[in-house]
Amino acid sequence: GFSSWDFAAIVPQARVAHYHRAMAQLILVRHGQASYGAADYDKLSELGWRQARWLGEHFAERGIHFDVHVRGTLRRHDETLQGILEGMGGAAAHEAHPGLNEYEARTIVAAHFGAPDPAPQGADKRAHFRKLREALYAWTEGTIPPGGHEPFAGFRARVMGALDAVRSRADAERILVVSSGGPIATILSTVTGMPARMMVDLNMQARNGSYSEFVLSPKGVHFVSFNNVPHLDRPDRPGGLGRASGRRGEVG
Repeated sequence: GFSSWDFAAIVPQARVAHYHRAMAQLILVRHGQASYGAADYDKLSELGWRQARWLGEHFAERGIHFDVHVRGTLRRHDETLQGILEGMGGAAAHEAHPGLNEYEARTIVAAHFGAPDPAPQGADKRAHFRKLREALYAWTEGTIPPGGHEPFAGFRARVMGALDAVRSRADAERILVVSSGGPIATILSTVTGMPARMMVDLNMQARNGSYSEFVLSPKGVHFVSFNNVPHLDRPDRPGGLGRASGRRGEVG
């Protein structure tokens, strides 16, 4: 069966109007690999572009088309959607929603530890991600001192508000959304009723270029699958998987 969630529990301003279509499929994509450790993280690496195009080809090979395309406003979201559409064989109109943007990891780490953590290099990556995980746990629990970061409750409310806006598209039967690991993990943990800190663990396992499936209905949001990568986990695409975010790769 599905796990489901009622919008009114988290987003008080959620729309209560009747949704005319019975159900819609939501495909939620984590952006392709970004330029981790580079001066400008917020752009896809060469592998990230390939991951996005491969996902588009995966959809096209299966005759999957989308009625609505939505992305966050970050560059890596835009480039991932471009790559997907290229793989599907053409352009399409899309919408941008800032509610789908990632949290500011460096700001959260700085608030928790009292100093910013520089981008890790080489062996420092493991220590960096240990610190990030600790800071994110504290963030979800509301124990971080004020430091200019977005409170987790506010982050979750804007992410779920963005999902509510997507859900209101009564004319759509299949919707594609491109976002980041934090928002995707937040949606999943909220829909399934997990403790808030589980968002961190899900975020750390999310793979670049992966997609998760949900069903949208008048009664709520229903979880189907998480972190799918059949388009990357193939013998003819060595290295296509890259790295899960919190193990040896990136978060965001």
